[in-house]
Amino acid sequence: MVSLLTQPFKNIMKAIGIILIIVGILMFVFRGFNYTKEKNIADIGPLEINAKEKKSVSWPLYAGGIAVIAGVVFLLMDKKRD
Repeated sequence: MVSLLTQPFKNIMKAIGIILIIVGILMFVFRGFNYTKEKNIADIGPLEINAKEKKSVSWPLYAGGIAVIAGVVFLLMDKKRD
């Protein structure tokens, strides 16, 4: 029987699985990040008024778990096809 998954495709699946696991673990450790955005309030001739606005990006804890589980599934699919 001809294998549906060629060797390069298997390597890609393994790489995606490893990346998903790493990203999932990082999502557990770092629950989000903050950044500052400079916003132009008014621009009157040579006079500019700017304000710095703090923004935050966060994700739920279960998102990291989903990424880890998806990574494990990719790795197991790769092992199962061998």
